[in-house]
Amino acid sequence: MEESGDLYDVRETNDPSSWEDQHPQCLQDVAKVERLRRKIKYYFMNPCEKYHARGRKPWKLILQIIKIAIITIQLVLFGLSNQMVVTFKDENLMTFKHLFLKDYVDGGIAPYALYRQADVYDHIEYVIQQYRLLHNITLSNHEYEEKHSVYTPLLLCQEFYRNGTIYPSNETFEIDAHVDTECLRVYPQPVHEALPHFKLDFIRLISVKITFVLKAINLQTVRHRELPDCYDFTLIITFNNQAHSGQIKVDLENEVDINECRQWKVTGAYGRSIYLTVLFDCFIIIMCIISFALCTRSVITGIQLQLEYSCYCRKHFSKELSWSDKLEFVNSWYILIIVSDTLTIIGSLLKIAIQTKVLTSYDVCSIFLGTGTMFVWMGVIRYMGYFKKYNILILTLRAAFPNVIRFICCAGIIYLSYCFCGWIVLGPYHEKFRTLNTVSECLFSLINGDDMFPTFKNMQQKNSLVWMFSRVYLYTFVSLFIYMILSLFITLITDTYDTIKQQQQSGTPTSELQRFLSECKDLPNSGAYRLDKNNSCFLNCFNNRCRKYRTQERLTSEA
Repeated sequence: MEESGDLYDVRETNDPSSWEDQHPQCLQDVAKVERLRRKIKYYFMNPCEKYHARGRKPWKLILQIIKIAIITIQLVLFGLSNQMVVTFKDENLMTFKHLFLKDYVDGGIAPYALYRQADVYDHIEYVIQQYRLLHNITLSNHEYEEKHSVYTPLLLCQEFYRNGTIYPSNETFEIDAHVDTECLRVYPQPVHEALPHFKLDFIRLISVKITFVLKAINLQTVRHRELPDCYDFTLIITFNNQAHSGQIKVDLENEVDINECRQWKVTGAYGRSIYLTVLFDCFIIIMCIISFALCTRSVITGIQLQLEYSCYCRKHFSKELSWSDKLEFVNSWYILIIVSDTLTIIGSLLKIAIQTKVLTSYDVCSIFLGTGTMFVWMGVIRYMGYFKKYNILILTLRAAFPNVIRFICCAGIIYLSYCFCGWIVLGPYHEKFRTLNTVSECLFSLINGDDMFPTFKNMQQKNSLVWMFSRVYLYTFVSLFIYMILSLFITLITDTYDTIKQQQQSGTPTSELQRFLSECKDLPNSGAYRLDKNNSCFLNCFNNRCRKYRTQERLTSEA
């Protein structure tokens, strides 16, 4: 370095022309590299630094703050409306159970079941009788379904094996596995007229299903200045005898369809409220579209810079850019905001359709709005990361993510092996192991130390071998996952945190890209970034031509 400096001094003092004039191409390459450094460094600056560097106002930051406020307000308003819908469904389901299931008790531990033939006939007649007297017993505005000014009948269907003779005393049977179905249409009338010759063959009986439709209007939304919806409740009461164990389980299911009422009239401030709500949703859609466009432009800019830097590495170092450095240019926070904006736009459009009664799908709309709002709030962490004392969480999660995924894959295999083993062995003897879903939920609760003693206690002791196996199974699972796997997982995160903390304290660059950017000493308020902003391609070409013209003119005069 010293020799090259001396040589530079000698040439500068002795030669009639300057060193820059003799090596214009070298200077151009150095200038291009410096401009590339500043462009990349400017891309990774926070909004405050960008404002000092080029006077660029933090529009995306301001927009995200506004979005958080208005989207949260939108979610709260929709959540209150959705809560009324869900509450109305649940309360009607409970009402129907008390109306149509004889001697029904809330929260019973034992299943609602029947054990005598007379009880089955009695309960079927009770359902039909309650259906006939609906107008006299209901406290709500429930009404029968009408088609062409005629009430839709109740449908009473029984499923049974086509033929069958069973003699348990002789241990012989003959059964035809084909299932036949017989249905009766029952209109609101006395039971003896509706079922004059109704008989059940309990030997062949599989199930009895009673199906009917009731209508209602949710009037509570009027108080919140929302147009009431019309509900169709399809009730299915099932008497299940598939096991043929002497116990017929009775269950009531409620399928709900929400429709727009055909004719309605609401006086007051209803129209103005809907107009303002739809206008507010349209404003949110516009803000999300602007945010989507700005973040998409930033992502495209990052990809362009990544391509320029890749060309620089291939040209000067003859090597390809690593994937970790390539991913540095793809800002995951912008991707998160783009996904959030997309979900919010779709959810807002569905909400407008619900408000105007074009659609009534509250559940789909709530999924889009809820997920979009969650991502919006998660995006705030990006701006917290601009402060060195607050970005430790982001850096730790990003650095530990690859190792965490590998660790979870290995631990997940062990977890699945315990799930399958517990389901097949303990399923018949423990209610928490009856299905794979409940097994997974139970084991995950054990990892978190929840519901541990009841899981041990509720194991049936009818089979001593299975009971002993359950103890070995549960003790090994708890010991393996809580004391070993979970501890190793925490250690993995802790080691990553310590590594990130040491890197922050030392300040040494950890990647090729960071080392490349560390050579740029221009501060945001130095003014160098403003020159890069104003230095267009046309001006670069014009300056290069002027410089060549001056060089040729000087050489001509000297000759």
